[in-house]
Amino acid sequence: MIHVPEELALSQAEYNGEAGRAFVAGLPARAGEFLDRWGLRLTGASMHGAASLVLPVQRVEDGTRAALKLQILDDETEGEPVGLRVWDGAGSVRLLDHDAGTGTMLLEWLDAARPLSAVEDTREALRIVAGLLARLVAHPAPAGLRTLGDIAAGMLADVPDAAARLGAADAAVLRDCAAAVRDVVGEPGDRLLHWDLHLDNVLASEREPWLAIDPKPLAGDPGFDLLPALTDRFDPDPDELLWRFDLLAEVVGDRRRAAAWTLGRVLQNGLWDVEDGEPELDEEQVALARILLARRV
Repeated sequence: MIHVPEELALSQAEYNGEAGRAFVAGLPARAGEFLDRWGLRLTGASMHGAASLVLPVQRVEDGTRAALKLQILDDETEGEPVGLRVWDGAGSVRLLDHDAGTGTMLLEWLDAARPLSAVEDTREALRIVAGLLARLVAHPAPAGLRTLGDIAAGMLADVPDAAARLGAADAAVLRDCAAAVRDVVGEPGDRLLHWDLHLDNVLASEREPWLAIDPKPLAGDPGFDLLPALTDRFDPDPDELLWRFDLLAEVVGDRRRAAAWTLGRVLQNGLWDVEDGEPELDEEQVALARILLARRV
C-alpha cells in the first residue's frame, strides 16, 4: 500500500485546488504504475515536500537504490528533468529515468536524513552552497525553459497595483526593488538556474559529499539564485548578511548585478505576498533589501 501523507494532501488542496485533490487521489495508482514499469520495489515509508511524494525504492534487476518522485506537472516542475539532464549529477542529484507525460522521475538515492541544514556552522553550510552554486550556474540554459526576462517583465508590470495595496514604507521598498530590476532587465542572463537552493534542498550522498535536489530551473542571471541562502537562518546583523552576500556574489562574478537580481527575488516574493492578501512584506526580506539598497552605488 502507498501511504499519502495528510500534510501533502492539505498543501495540494490549498495551492492547487481541485487539481491538487485529484493528484493526491491518483497517487497510489500512479505509484503502482511506475513501480511496475521501471521494475522497482518499495523499500520504506513515504516522504514528501509541499508538492511531491517521494518513495524510497530499489531496482529489482540490480539492487540500485533510488527515489521515485511523483508530482503535478506545471510550469515549475516540467523544467526539473531538463535541468537535471544538463547537470548530469555535477552538483545535483542524478536523473535515472523520467516520464514526460506525468513528470514522474526516478532519482539517484540521497540521504534525506542528512540535509545541509543539519550542519550547525552556518558559514560552513553557506560555503558548501556557494560551491554547489558555482557548479550549477556554469551551464548555459537549454532552450524551452522559463526565462528570467519574461518573469521580470511580468513583475515590473505588477508593481503599481501591488504597491498601492501596501503601507508607505513597504511600498517604497517594493518600488526600490523594482527600480533595481529595471537597471538590469535588458540583460536577464542565460545561465541554468536552480531557483530554490536553500539548506534543506541540499542532501548528503555517497557519490559526493553534498548534492542539490528539487530545482525549479529557469534561464537567467545567476544573481537571481542567491536569496534562499541569504535568508536561511536569517541573521539581521548587516555585517553577517553582507558576508553572506559577498560569498555568494563572488561565485556569480558581478556584485552589482547580483545585488539587483537579489532585489528582484525580494520583489517576486513581495508580489506573491500581496497576491496572497498579506498586509505587509516579509520583515526579514525587507531588512535584507534595505541593506543591499544602502550599499549600492
